[in-house]
Amino acid sequence: MASPQRTLHLNAFLMSTGHHEASWRLPESNPLASLDINHYRNLARIAERGKFDSIFFADSPVIFGDVGRRPAGKLEPTVLLTAIAAATEKIGLIATASTTYNDPFNLARRFASVDFVSGGRAGWNVVTTAGPDAARNFGVDDQPAHATRYERAAEFLDVAGKLWDSWDDDAVVADKEAGVWADPDKVRPIDHVGKHFRVRGPLNVPRSPQGYPLIVQAGSSENGKGLAALYAEAVFTAQQTLQDAQEFYTDLKARTAAAGRDPEGIKILPGIVPVLAGTEAEAKKLELELDELIRPEYARIELAKTLGVSPDELPLDRQLPADLPDEDSIQGAKSRYTLIVELGRREKLTVRQLIGRLGGGRGHRTFSGTPEQVADAIQLWFENGAADGFNIMPAVLPSGLEAFVDHVVPVLRQRGLFRTEYTADTLRGHYGLERPLNRYSGAAGLAGAAGLAGAPGLAGAPGLAGAHA
Repeated sequence: MASPQRTLHLNAFLMSTGHHEASWRLPESNPLASLDINHYRNLARIAERGKFDSIFFADSPVIFGDVGRRPAGKLEPTVLLTAIAAATEKIGLIATASTTYNDPFNLARRFASVDFVSGGRAGWNVVTTAGPDAARNFGVDDQPAHATRYERAAEFLDVAGKLWDSWDDDAVVADKEAGVWADPDKVRPIDHVGKHFRVRGPLNVPRSPQGYPLIVQAGSSENGKGLAALYAEAVFTAQQTLQDAQEFYTDLKARTAAAGRDPEGIKILPGIVPVLAGTEAEAKKLELELDELIRPEYARIELAKTLGVSPDELPLDRQLPADLPDEDSIQGAKSRYTLIVELGRREKLTVRQLIGRLGGGRGHRTFSGTPEQVADAIQLWFENGAADGFNIMPAVLPSGLEAFVDHVVPVLRQRGLFRTEYTADTLRGHYGLERPLNRYSGAAGLAGAAGLAGAPGLAGAPGLAGAHA
């Protein structure tokens, strides 16, 4: 029997008025959109009309960037997802939450609750949160070291998986006649004692419709790839060239196999910022108009923070200095640092030009052209070992998402690359993933069996289905 044709996975990454930092300045944009639930409900319905697998909200427990530069206020994403769940039927709902500034019990409960509210459509984008400003919001003088953040994240996911498995699927019997609501023998403490956490359990929410939310990860450093290989089921990544994307794809699939997991169980979705118009020239003009609205004095400050230098060391009309800090000394977002430096050096960009390139998608690939050209770009990466799908990041919202759904999605369907209708009811179903079995029922839990420690890039990470510590 012939195997079914491989098809794309599409996620809509939603950010206020769009991913271009100057999008809020356009006449069509609502500068208060980031606080408007109806704005996000509308975006979710547009993505669902296009049969996207999911929508996604980034988050950080700190103001993002300079409030003078772009809209900086944002709603807590898991709360936002519950409101969107009531306005949609099929599309997956993914929110970011930090393992550095949360505790496993509360976060496991929150995502299990979203999974119940949405009928099995919840996903968790696991981040470790870089930057000293976030640390100071939690009484810490500086961010934990990069390796420490990922070590904590691995144990955090281990504990969350145990909590989600602390109820058997059939624990709730609701037997009115016998007066038994749940079988006590099928609800158990987890008694986790580790380096970072001590958690008794069980969770105070039964096992949710998906068992676990879809686990998403977005770090591309060595530790980030190590964590993804162990636990992630979808990975959002930023790559600028086909070769870089192919190398990342091959590396992460190999790491996943080395961790004892099926490489098909992890979906890799690079980000793309499409700027669409009827002709390539018109699309380039739209992109230029947006770039001209960037305020470089703000953007240079943020770029300097990422690169670990003073803004004075980044004259706008010169290329990046030759003596930037070594990547190993960066304790923040290592993979984004590397991407930005390589982009600037490879294309010999001035700081002003680099700011313009980053203004559209913060290092994600920006592509301006016709719907057919955007579909060509997506198809090329998808069919040449660089992607399982894409993280669609419209430069302007809602118009950019509407244009993609109305003009690019039909081209992808004509080429047999994307679904015409949903064939599943859960987020896991959209991504072609099975509902995980409960580890305490004699099967592997989140992302595989015990003994996953020592995967490349994350030495000493705990397994997720081992015995209680």
